[in-house]
Amino acid sequence: MLIALIARDKDGALQTRLDNRAAHLAYIEETGVVAQAGPLLDGDAMIGSLVILDVEDLSAAQAWADNDPYAKAGLFKSVELIPWKKVIG
Repeated sequence: MLIALIARDKDGALQTRLDNRAAHLAYIEETGVVAQAGPLLDGDAMIGSLVILDVEDLSAAQAWADNDPYAKAGLFKSVELIPWKKVIG
């Protein structure tokens, strides 16, 4: 099941993002469930994340989101988990 995780950073949290980026990328690599991922942008500034998870169900997506180093660091002001269907690409 594909799940789109859409997270918005708290205002002024760029340093939190930068401080936890290596741990976040390592988590993506070690969990092996991320199909696509990248930051949301405002110009050149990173303001959130879009992660496409390939997991068994919504509860697995929630568990992944809860254990993301960015989430544990308190980076996000909001996180949405939305079932997603790949059509192109």
